[in-house]
Amino acid sequence: MTASDAKPKKPFRWHIIVFLAPAVLVYTAIMIVPLFGTLQFSLFRNVSGDQTFVGLGNFRTLFGDPNWSKGFWNALGNNVWFFIIHMLVQNPIGIMLAALLSSPKLRFSSFYRTAIFIPTILSFVIVGFAWKLILSPIWRVAPNLLDLVGLKNLFTPWLGKEEYALTALSLISVWQFVGIPMMLIYAALLSIPDEVIEAAECDGVTGMSQFWKIKLPLILPAIGIISVLTFVANFNAFDLIYSAQGALAGPNYSTDILGTYLYRAFFGFQLQVGDRNMGATIATMMFLIILAGVCLYLFLIQTRLRRYKF
Repeated sequence: MTASDAKPKKPFRWHIIVFLAPAVLVYTAIMIVPLFGTLQFSLFRNVSGDQTFVGLGNFRTLFGDPNWSKGFWNALGNNVWFFIIHMLVQNPIGIMLAALLSSPKLRFSSFYRTAIFIPTILSFVIVGFAWKLILSPIWRVAPNLLDLVGLKNLFTPWLGKEEYALTALSLISVWQFVGIPMMLIYAALLSIPDEVIEAAECDGVTGMSQFWKIKLPLILPAIGIISVLTFVANFNAFDLIYSAQGALAGPNYSTDILGTYLYRAFFGFQLQVGDRNMGATIATMMFLIILAGVCLYLFLIQTRLRRYKF
């Protein structure tokens, strides 16, 4: 074999590095560096004005000291309930809306998609403040609307009662973000080849039966992605609770989630003095919870859903 027969060496594609470098640098500066800084803070404690390495001492304090553990477990439990409501209400409604809007017989489907998706681009502050006014018994917007349909007796100050406040805020979040799973599932439904639908119709599988037997199994990978995105977003939630209920996440911490608990621990609030090391410890626990959930999806669920991909 002569040198002339050897395959020419491919030139290194420098333009890839040039185009990726800005994004990598920005992501590293605002995500990776703060992440490692947070992990570092969680292993130290302020002793006489100096940062002293304590290893897992802050984590033992978080789980063993009642002053910290009670608030943490309360926030974690509320976060789990916040996530469950989104999984059981938001995502099924999004799938149902996507199935309806993907029907070629439906008129003005573009208008409906736009109207449902618009709340997702609204500010958390606007959504939280607006719904707080709507549900306020002083402004009487919700009581008057319920009175129009004869259901005024069902009204109660949901955001002011411990047993209803978190569920009410979860449903407000569902109203705001139901457009995201709707659009993702809608795109997945449109990606199903026409040949598959035509073959199902030739076999007499139409309507809802076609959706349950043909379309739903084919969009399971998209549903899995939506589920993990919902998990990550819910365990990173903060803005809506803060804008509607404040940093104390009232009433009586009934709407307190990990995000608001982290805020009070790190920055302090009212009589509570901020402790950046304990705040970093809570943030690390949030990171580990999210990491565990994502890894569970990637290694146990996604591998089983690959069979449905085209």
